[in-house]
Amino acid sequence: MPKRIMQGTVVSDKADKTVVVRVERRIMHPVYKKFIMTSKKFAAHDAENRAKAGDKVSIRECVPISKNKSFEVVYDDAAK
Repeated sequence: MPKRIMQGTVVSDKADKTVVVRVERRIMHPVYKKFIMTSKKFAAHDAENRAKAGDKVSIRECVPISKNKSFEVVYDDAAK
């Protein structure tokens, strides 16, 4: 089964090797048929501490690293 990859914005980088990423998605309301923005925060492992608050990052599912961390930050070094 492929691992989920999501894009989001870093909202906190205060912990060591951990960032909190807010992922927003658009869902359609079942009755009113209007699109609603929903967001969820994920704790992601950032081993190099490169991501700062406000950065756009991609996170990928991984094995659980701690109680709340099951994602890791993916760096696309080929694009740089």
